[in-house]
Amino acid sequence: MKHRFPQSRSRLLWLVAVGFFMQTLDATIVNTALPAMAADLQESPLRMQSVVVAYSVAMAMLIPASGWIADRIGMRRAFFSAIVVFVLGSVLCALSPTLDLLVASRVLQGFGGALLLPVGRLVILRTFPREEFLEAISFVAIPGLVGPLIGPTLGGWLVQVASWHWIFLINVPVGLLGLVATLRYMPRGRPIPSGRFDAIGYALLAFGMVALSLGLDGLSGLGLRQAGVVVLMVFGLAALAAYWLHAARAAQPLFSPRLFSIDSMRIGLLGNLFARLGSGSMPFLVPLMLQVGLGYSPLYAGMMMLPVAIAGIAVKRAATPLIMHFGYRRVLVVNTFAVGLMMASLALMTPEQPLLLRIAQLAVFGLVNSLQFTAMNTVTLKDLGQTMASSGNSLLSMVQMLAMGMGVAAAGAALGAYSDAFGAGSTQTLHAFQATFVSMGLLTLAATFIFAQLAPDEAPVALEIDIES
Repeated sequence: MKHRFPQSRSRLLWLVAVGFFMQTLDATIVNTALPAMAADLQESPLRMQSVVVAYSVAMAMLIPASGWIADRIGMRRAFFSAIVVFVLGSVLCALSPTLDLLVASRVLQGFGGALLLPVGRLVILRTFPREEFLEAISFVAIPGLVGPLIGPTLGGWLVQVASWHWIFLINVPVGLLGLVATLRYMPRGRPIPSGRFDAIGYALLAFGMVALSLGLDGLSGLGLRQAGVVVLMVFGLAALAAYWLHAARAAQPLFSPRLFSIDSMRIGLLGNLFARLGSGSMPFLVPLMLQVGLGYSPLYAGMMMLPVAIAGIAVKRAATPLIMHFGYRRVLVVNTFAVGLMMASLALMTPEQPLLLRIAQLAVFGLVNSLQFTAMNTVTLKDLGQTMASSGNSLLSMVQMLAMGMGVAAAGAALGAYSDAFGAGSTQTLHAFQATFVSMGLLTLAATFIFAQLAPDEAPVALEIDIES
């Protein structure tokens, strides 16, 4: 850090950074362990997406209430509770003897993770003066990049040298240290009187998100019949529509409809949702295909995700000059097309493919995917005023997690459908993966129509803070 923070605040930064690291690590470390989990739990590895979906949807559910919870009980108590719930969920995941119990434990773990990130940002916002805030938030964002970098490889290594249970158990010692550090270094923070919580709006929004996600996941993971899927999807859409009708007349809605009067916010949110339906499924699909479709080890599958993460970090410095030069609309339209094309190109992975070509292919995907996140996240928030910045950021975070969960559910549904269509056998399984990659790539291309609605003469603005995935 360029600035020499007082020791007490430096320790606080490290505490929040470790919380960020735990959350981002756990979002990626599971993916390479799914086939081993499936074998141990006597499930099909092609129907394990519920483990990922449950975590993402649980986070999306609780994010809208995180600020209110922190104000209600105080920052230290909220952060302490988040770590307790996260660690408890991790232990229950490791002890789960069935897939259903594992999914339920992942929901609990997701609730803890949903509080770690926003409460951690809130602690920094209220502890550091304005002139130090940018440097402080940039420091704690670094673990958010390191977690996805080492998560898949660490997960693959743990599966090979020990068992899949340890991808959850490693959270225990880190969490216990975090609890002690929270009590010692985090300011107590008095509860802040907050406005009345929009419980009706929250119930409608949460039910809508869960119903839609379960509907998609039910196409393959839950074994629901078509009628049950249709009912869930219809009720989910109806609940979301009811929320916006409710928000239009509520005195203090969770998310004001006025947010959608801002063009960049409206287009950015919708673009985020549709773009992430495809790209959010890649950390799930790629390690699964490498192990189940191509027969590689969990460690190899994890290491193959390193080029994606490294290229994603490397392009961060180039993102701002590119957007400043070409503008948001041109960058997002062209880059969204490139992301979809690179996702579809992953269908070309075969056992005969040269290793260097595979690494280059994954690195290029990581590059354009990282640029996509930077551009569409910043365009979403850049025109929000001070009064709507917090609400807009929470809404964006919720949409990100929801889209990630729905993307994995959609990929799992497509993979299940193609597997049934192509039949059993290693060659047929590989073809099912290849068809799924092409389908998810095409799905991502739909977002180009949304980003094309940005004003062509819109003047780019300086990106002071890179808002990560």
